[in-house]
Amino acid sequence: MTAGKKFGGTVIFILMIILSAIFLFPIFIVFINSFKTKFSIMGSPFRLPTSETFAGFDNYVTGIKSAGIGGAFLRSLFITVFSVLIIALLCSMTAWYLVRVKNKFTKILYSMFVFSMIVPFQMVMYTMTYVVTKIKFNNPIGIIFVYLGFGAGLSVFMLSGFIKSVPVDLEEAAEIDGCTPIQTFFRIVFPILKPTVITVTILNAMWIWNDYLLPYLILGTQNKTLPVAIQIAMQGAYGSVNWGGFMAMLVLAIVPIIIFYLFSQKYIIEGVIAGAVKG
Repeated sequence: MTAGKKFGGTVIFILMIILSAIFLFPIFIVFINSFKTKFSIMGSPFRLPTSETFAGFDNYVTGIKSAGIGGAFLRSLFITVFSVLIIALLCSMTAWYLVRVKNKFTKILYSMFVFSMIVPFQMVMYTMTYVVTKIKFNNPIGIIFVYLGFGAGLSVFMLSGFIKSVPVDLEEAAEIDGCTPIQTFFRIVFPILKPTVITVTILNAMWIWNDYLLPYLILGTQNKTLPVAIQIAMQGAYGSVNWGGFMAMLVLAIVPIIIFYLFSQKYIIEGVIAGAVKG
């Protein structure tokens, strides 16, 4: 390895460390403030807890005892799991159809999926809320299909890119052996799509779990998800906020998705490269 390559590698390594620190700094601030008293958070949010400002686990106890947190956690888990499963299954089947069946209809449909990725949510949220309410999808089961609609664009785009690299010969061989199109997909195509499907699952899981605006618009305060429940529970009278409990609940909300990401991170790079570069 030449000196130039070593220098370039060192520079990139230092830049990655700096970027990682920038991204992790807000999480670190939330974490240290979750152990501080309310007034110390407001007065010195960037300082480490001291003997005078340390609140122990009182903020966590207060947050957990707040009304609706436990139910909101289970509701968020239910919505996230089933939304991700439906997105992964239906979008992979859609992508396979769009790639293998080449006609004007599939080209237009694929273009619509890609176009949906660049439309800001704020442009459609009021109309979407009205329609969803009218068709009675404003409940924990109905919102799963709303997430399917919003998550389909990126998911179909990534999966289509990978399917283009899958040899058609494999599917033709399965057809000769007597497989129906459904059998061909689940026995041949879907197992090959594993890296990209896992990537789609991870990206959508992180988005849906942390989403605040869409559940708030559709479910309101009747069926609160975890982000909505945290905001409401920690909001006091006359605009006061229990910042200690708020920070503690943010930490607890972040932990599950961080654990999920750490166990699945290796598939993200594989899937993104496979879906965006191949084909």
